[in-house]
Amino acid sequence: MTPRPFSIIYTTFNEADVIERSLASVEGWSDDLQIVDSFSTDGTAELLAGRPDVRLVQRPYSGPSDQKNWAIARARHEWILLLDADELVTPELREEVDALRSVPDLQDAYWIRRTNFFMGRRIRYSGWRNDRVVRFFHRDRARYNDRQVHEEIEVAGLRVGQLNGRLEHYTFKNLDHFLDKTRRYARWKAADAADRTPRINLFHLLVKPGFRFFNQYVLKGGFLDGREGLVICYVLAYGVFLRYAYLLAERRNLRA
Repeated sequence: MTPRPFSIIYTTFNEADVIERSLASVEGWSDDLQIVDSFSTDGTAELLAGRPDVRLVQRPYSGPSDQKNWAIARARHEWILLLDADELVTPELREEVDALRSVPDLQDAYWIRRTNFFMGRRIRYSGWRNDRVVRFFHRDRARYNDRQVHEEIEVAGLRVGQLNGRLEHYTFKNLDHFLDKTRRYARWKAADAADRTPRINLFHLLVKPGFRFFNQYVLKGGFLDGREGLVICYVLAYGVFLRYAYLLAERRNLRA
């Protein structure tokens, strides 16, 4: 059969320093490469506007799931590969997707594993060992949930397969970026946790961060990733502390 056409989607904000590398990994692959930009201020939109292979749209940002679902509904083709600007498609994954496009009966969506890099080093443990995401899926069957942090395709009721090829994920540009993202995610997670956390106590501020560090660094082998693993596990534990510290501060401010 003729290989199915498919769309490639990115959502971006201030990705000028990484987006071209990701685009190079999918160059010439799809006739519908859509990028939804949230009014970047670093020149991302200007950079992309000069590319004839990109269909650029700018749209205000209200959340990651809303932005992605909006783009999914406007894809020209039924099948979609959705990527982040800090992800690279490996040649093995590209070949596997091409082969899949000629299979008569596909699943509704497919998990893709990611190889993560931090501070110039591949991270094999630290809770990232089994990192995988649903990124190749049918436009009319898959949508993202409404989480503000770590949004995912809802797989309940879907037939979901697993691909062997991987994405390379350069998740944090530097330590400042990691810390900034941790703070931002902590604020968003505080909002998500508000309804199910009536009181904040030492369990939330001390035990939960401590267990997160122990889980990531010891149980999930963060110590095997050396100094980089220690940094990752410590910052992730700090993010748990911040989540409840932000929630506590917000509630105190409302009472003042």
